[in-house]
Amino acid sequence: MTPTLRRKLEALAERREELERLLAEPDVVADNTRFRNLSREFSQLEPIATALADEARAKGDLASAQAMRGDPDLGDLAEEEITAAQARLAQLEDDMALLLVPRDQRDDGNLFLEVRAGTGGDEAAIFAGDLFRMYARYAERMGWRVEVESDNPGEHGGYKEIVAKVSGKGAFSRLKFESGTHRVQRVPATESQGRIHTSAATVAIIADVEEVDDVVINPADLKVDTFRSSGAGGQHVNKTESAIRITHLPSGVVVECQTERSQHANRDKAMKRLKAQLLDSERSKQQAAQAESRRLQVGSGDRSQRIRTYNFPQGRITDHRVEGLTLYDLPNIIEGDLDPLVERLTREYQADELARLTEN
Repeated sequence: MTPTLRRKLEALAERREELERLLAEPDVVADNTRFRNLSREFSQLEPIATALADEARAKGDLASAQAMRGDPDLGDLAEEEITAAQARLAQLEDDMALLLVPRDQRDDGNLFLEVRAGTGGDEAAIFAGDLFRMYARYAERMGWRVEVESDNPGEHGGYKEIVAKVSGKGAFSRLKFESGTHRVQRVPATESQGRIHTSAATVAIIADVEEVDDVVINPADLKVDTFRSSGAGGQHVNKTESAIRITHLPSGVVVECQTERSQHANRDKAMKRLKAQLLDSERSKQQAAQAESRRLQVGSGDRSQRIRTYNFPQGRITDHRVEGLTLYDLPNIIEGDLDPLVERLTREYQADELARLTEN
């Protein structure tokens, strides 16, 4: 570990001790907001304190084992303990370095998942449906809840567009690297000659965060349309214009919601998603400016970037943001087993952030 990273660790450990003292002060305890914020910061620093304590113990074990080296009866045992302690210290150093990676405050929260058909006609809509099903299956494995807010089915299956809210602890942290253009190569069901077609769909992952309540939108900047809902919901949805479409004129962002029985409830949901999109757009611009010279821009939110190819004839899935990230397990991945991809992308992101910290 570099001296710079070591100093950062020690500074954070000192901050934790300071927080421990502050949390015991009566005026802090009496201030609910301050107490909650300091408690959250304290809990986030706890793993660093634990890791430093583990490192101190491992160093003590190493020193004790080295002291036994000269003992003729315990020499062999000492060598084994020295090897084990050195391996433990190396692992702890790696773990502590990862703890320095800035934590995204959105990681534990919920998200809006948007999947849209791109180039490829009917096959693109079918592929968009396959992608949504993949994420829904993954959410089911993780114990998350998926609520469809609006959809526009394709003529031959799948979706031209589908938007859903995914709720569950850690949902954003696991899916935040999925934004971008996904490309599929396969023989469509409608292809009589057996030729492989290439089509695409775009995915957008937008955090549902508390800060959306602070986003102020001028009502004059909004165009609000109502229309009849389609899909599930019984006879009521097809008889009243309860569905809402809101267009934010300055940005061109359009959101729809048609899942609730009342126009008011649909409007509330649509406004929350609009605020989340505007906040996400601003954050993406900032990240793009900061990350312009970085090697890996995973999670930048650039939906025009082609991030992944799904090749069905070869059973292959390739993520183009990471060199060498090709898996020959497409049938399982498309059924929702996304962990191998998610974990590799997370490690690459952490390594990139660590490199940035070291450079700074």
